[in-house]
Amino acid sequence: MIPEVEFTPGVAADALVEILELDKLYARSKLLDHSLAQPHRMGFSMAIYIRQGEGEHFVDFNRWPYKSGSLIMVNKNQVNAFDLRDKPLGKAILFSEHLVEKLQVNMNMPVFSPDYLRQDYEPVFQVSPRLARSCERLLDEIHHETRSGDPNSLITMFVFSALFLMIERERAAQGRQRLSSEEQARFAQFISLLEARFTQTRNASDYASDLHLTYKGLNSLCKKATDQTAKQLIDAYTILEAKRRLVAEGKRVQELAYDLGFDEVTNFTKYFRKHTKLPPSHFQRNARL
Repeated sequence: MIPEVEFTPGVAADALVEILELDKLYARSKLLDHSLAQPHRMGFSMAIYIRQGEGEHFVDFNRWPYKSGSLIMVNKNQVNAFDLRDKPLGKAILFSEHLVEKLQVNMNMPVFSPDYLRQDYEPVFQVSPRLARSCERLLDEIHHETRSGDPNSLITMFVFSALFLMIERERAAQGRQRLSSEEQARFAQFISLLEARFTQTRNASDYASDLHLTYKGLNSLCKKATDQTAKQLIDAYTILEAKRRLVAEGKRVQELAYDLGFDEVTNFTKYFRKHTKLPPSHFQRNARL
């Protein structure tokens, strides 16, 4: 089974974000109840900036290569594992869902736009030398603030938002961002609703209604964001979550079928095989690092 890891900062208990040098994270790993090198499911979001080194980071059953200057984005609920063979140098930015909510509500800023269902999804992208310098400075500011004698969460939030606005601007310049800020927020609402309701309905019309959109409007938004229809995204998320639960929770296929809202185990098996070309039991046995 893959452990589920929650946000437990090594600074103030109410901290919203923690910045860790990767070498210190490797040292801390000896005290953790799970191995960083083995798949673990994130209960928070994380970005990893690679200052020096190269290797591969495991995210949702794929290995993604990185090198010096890479930024690796990992969303809440994704399964990931660190490369402890090469042990690159850099920083890990761990931040809680509470910080994400604060930024969304107070600044209308979608953090970590949920693009992991895109067909061309890649969690790793290369930052420019100028952005790398800015990242280092802003990360140092967040680090010092969270470890000061009287940390101010507003300062942390504003510096953090400046950092990720700069990252989003560069991602957009590289063609990685297709949506306006308003569209990003609406698409994030759809993904949040999908994460909450996918076991109850896989009907795109139901989600459109809940979002006060027409079926055509939701489809247009999804196609612009991911080149896929709303129904294709619903199926993609259902399969991804089935994979996570098969491996992370060690679920039996029969139990998982009912958990995901399928009336019959055979229907779930056919559905899984249609989208992955494998029976769920085969995937479960073979999904190992």
